[in-house]
Amino acid sequence: MSSAKPPKKKLAAPQRTRGGTKPAAKKRAPARKLRGGNAVTRFFWATLSLIWRIIWGVTWRGAATVAFILALATFYFYSTLPPLTQLLDDRAQGSVTMMDRHGEVFAWRGETFGGVITAGTVSPHLKNAIVATEDRRFYWHLGVSPRGIAGAIRSNLAAGRGAFSGAGGSTITQQVAKLLCLGVPYDPETWESEADYEADCRRGTLWRKIKELPYAFALEAKFTKDEILTIYMNRAFLGAGARGFEAAAQRYFGRSANEIGPSESAMLAGLLVAPSYYAPTRNLERAQERAAVVIELMHDQGYLDAHEYAEARAYPATLSNRAEEQQGINFADWLMVDTPAFLTRETTEDVIMRTTFDPRLQAATEAAVAEVFATKVREGSEAEVAVVVMSADGAVRAMVGGRDASVGGFNRAVQAVRQTGSAFKPFLFAAALENGFQPFDIVEDAPLTINIPGSGPWSPRNYDGEFYGFVTLTEALADSLNTPAVRISEAMGRERVREVANAFGLRSELAEGPALALGASESTLLDMTAAYAGILNGGSAVRPYGIEELKLLGDNTPLFGVSTGIGERVISDSSARMLTWMMSRVIEEGTGQRARLPGREAAGKTGTTQAARDAWFIGFTADYVAGVWMGNDDNSPLTGVTGGGLPAEIWRETMLRVHEGLPARPLPMTAPARPQSAPAPQPARPQPQRESPLDDAIRGILGTIFGGN
Repeated sequence: MSSAKPPKKKLAAPQRTRGGTKPAAKKRAPARKLRGGNAVTRFFWATLSLIWRIIWGVTWRGAATVAFILALATFYFYSTLPPLTQLLDDRAQGSVTMMDRHGEVFAWRGETFGGVITAGTVSPHLKNAIVATEDRRFYWHLGVSPRGIAGAIRSNLAAGRGAFSGAGGSTITQQVAKLLCLGVPYDPETWESEADYEADCRRGTLWRKIKELPYAFALEAKFTKDEILTIYMNRAFLGAGARGFEAAAQRYFGRSANEIGPSESAMLAGLLVAPSYYAPTRNLERAQERAAVVIELMHDQGYLDAHEYAEARAYPATLSNRAEEQQGINFADWLMVDTPAFLTRETTEDVIMRTTFDPRLQAATEAAVAEVFATKVREGSEAEVAVVVMSADGAVRAMVGGRDASVGGFNRAVQAVRQTGSAFKPFLFAAALENGFQPFDIVEDAPLTINIPGSGPWSPRNYDGEFYGFVTLTEALADSLNTPAVRISEAMGRERVREVANAFGLRSELAEGPALALGASESTLLDMTAAYAGILNGGSAVRPYGIEELKLLGDNTPLFGVSTGIGERVISDSSARMLTWMMSRVIEEGTGQRARLPGREAAGKTGTTQAARDAWFIGFTADYVAGVWMGNDDNSPLTGVTGGGLPAEIWRETMLRVHEGLPARPLPMTAPARPQSAPAPQPARPQPQRESPLDDAIRGILGTIFGGN
């Protein structure tokens, strides 16, 4: 019988850890209970955890999506940005720069681009002024300043505006994005004008602000900081038609932007906030006050030391003489209208004009007008004035289109078409001399009645209501007698008078009836003055001109040039010389005595229309022709003004100043020989005397009744 053996135990060495024998495994502890230990608490924390996970998931995914879209938009804009050189001048319209007869710039029209400047070559003061004023963190941010945007939003909301209306908090890079219109080119079929296009580009909507971000980032990625600043300095509008800081520096200070100092730089940088409002040509004191704010910023940010700061405050920037005077406004406006539109108002190129304008003569003319209106025109008078000064060949040297000139304003020298009155009579007598009449021929000044078909009888009268019997042609012109003028016109035929007047350049529709001889027709002062120039130059027609040479910027070959305005001969030289002598009698012994120039020969003619609505004096010396018109814009009668009064005095004051420093030269005239036989004795005719203001007032009242002189 055998006995069962117990099973053998498997021998195994105990497992050891690095520190000794491994302890026996313990039973897993039960899971920790959720906070609170009850179902409600567990549900609350579970829900909160879920919400957090959802928010976090949506947030980082949304942020990633926005970042991805922003990166794509940035890359797109980056790929569309052209080279730097193509971004410096992208004007759709060109500009017109006008130089006077001496080659100095006196006027600009359109948006002038003075030339490319760079952040590396421009005056460091200007560069610092721009950064200090517009974006003090420019060299540190990536194109957008969240701090600046937040501050702008707070300011706008505090002022009761929309979040993105008013202050924009834009960096210089964002402003460049606006100037580039986010890459949208100007399309004349979409916008009525370039101004509308730019206004649309500057709209501060939320969507446009959003689009600015990737464009600003693209600019920062494409260009260096100085290149972005270069675009800004060349594209910014700075008032008075100046596009870019170079054009503005030349316009306001007559210097390059590379050469200006702290005070001038501060004034230019101060324009950026409101160019038209702070333009120094509009209000210099206001521009200086704004510049003082910029100087403070430059000093606070360390761009000006104590000495530079004190000097800039003590000596604020001022305008150059040319910018301050703003001469030739009416002259420049005339050229802009008179020259083909594709070379002026609609030009896509930069046009350079060398003109006939003379700044000394313009200053003389303006001073004469101001003197007479200040000393001899009653206070509160609304009477207007126009003056034109030209050479005998039609080259216009000076022009006043009204008492207060403004760019684009009403230019009475070329736009006002008014009745000429007796200022027309020299062309009647020019026709008479060509038809064989002589200065000492006799004509009767007596009552005359002409039956006009459809209108009935018409009887001309002299301004004083008197008749003087038999008079010479010279006396009839000198004393501006009306009845003799009508008799001469009717004797020759009105058509002959009309032909001569037309040939001299008076091409507006001339009167058909007998009143043609008395200046019932209308004309502009410019055309009348040019017609008188035709008498001075020996009887040839004259076309007034103001451009001597016109070319495109950068081209050496002119598109066209004018050297004279003299055209075809109208009357013979001998007739012109005799007519000049007859017109000299107007000033020496006739109705124009108040226009006398001491020590200098002059010839001219007065003119006052019926009811004294227009008063003229036009005349010339051997050197210059000048025309003066006075009247009211609403065509109401003048009070106490005739052509021989205030217009003659303005003409005299103008010519005295115009001829300063010029030697006296004789007029090209021939005094005719007096006939041997004298006409039968006539009742004594009173000789016109130099008039006092009271005489002028009386003549004005008589002129209102009868017209003439």
